[in-house]
Amino acid sequence: MTNDETIHEAPAIFNSKTRPQSADDEISNFEKVNYLEVTRHQHDQRLDNFLLNRLKGLPKPHIYKMIRSDEVRVNNKRCKAHDRLQREDVVRIAPVQLATRDKPIISTEFAKSLLARVVYEDEGLIVLNKPSGIAVHGGSGLDFGVIEAMREVTGKKYLELIHRIDKDTSGLLMISKKRSSLKALQQHLVDKTIQKHYLCIAKGQPALNEQRIDAPLLRYTLASGERRVKVDAQDAQAKESQTDIIVHGRFMLANQPVSLLEAKPLTGRTHQIRVHLAHIGHAILGDDKYNVHDKSGVHRLCLHAWRLDIPGYETITAPLPDEMVAWLPADIKLPE
Repeated sequence: MTNDETIHEAPAIFNSKTRPQSADDEISNFEKVNYLEVTRHQHDQRLDNFLLNRLKGLPKPHIYKMIRSDEVRVNNKRCKAHDRLQREDVVRIAPVQLATRDKPIISTEFAKSLLARVVYEDEGLIVLNKPSGIAVHGGSGLDFGVIEAMREVTGKKYLELIHRIDKDTSGLLMISKKRSSLKALQQHLVDKTIQKHYLCIAKGQPALNEQRIDAPLLRYTLASGERRVKVDAQDAQAKESQTDIIVHGRFMLANQPVSLLEAKPLTGRTHQIRVHLAHIGHAILGDDKYNVHDKSGVHRLCLHAWRLDIPGYETITAPLPDEMVAWLPADIKLPE
């Protein structure tokens, strides 16, 4: 089975004693066989990452051994670590022992710096100004990400990601403190009633101050197994995608024309802003995937999740990181 293959076999019929539980809920008893039904929150997730998120007390090598030993099945079929799950798939997990818990080692300094980046908190929601270079969750060779670190340093039993942003993107990340907040805010995302605003520095200078990019996006996999996204208007699997762009300034950097842009994604596709801007000839500076010939000399992806407009909440913002501000000329006025 290849990396981009998924399992579409219909789940087996379960009796009342083995009805699958939602994969959104925590496993309560690891000493019995567990059947987890994949929801839209895990749709298209790799099996190994799915298991790593649910068997947090188990070392990674043990999880891979379970897959190889047929202790994990998807829809009663043998599976591989790189298989991608689909909504309503049923994952069977054999009994496991979690006595040897591998907790992430998080330095006190890092913990304090992460907590200091909380820009909003109430009884159900934390909004964190995530730094660039830190993944939102562990897996794929990472011991931990923001969500694991926040669980560890806050001591809170329930913390879940409401959405994701790329590892190298900085800025606002929503984390739920209770199940009801998770469901409500994710429904807002589905209904497109949350507006996200990003700031970025991109190559070139768009002729128009405002424009909408309307180009379908298709996910694909390189020979190395790394995922990519491209504009593809011909493939039926490509998903409709729109991004609004506003120019906030045009200037020169490293003798190259560049622009400070605000991007408002109207859909929530993987790498959407990065691919859309590259598509119109204004790739984001520091993007090692979609701007490989970048000559600007910047040392990070210049994309920042700047503002969130959430129904029922005051506008939440995170200031542009100092390293991005340093590349702007003094006469460029940042949006408020």
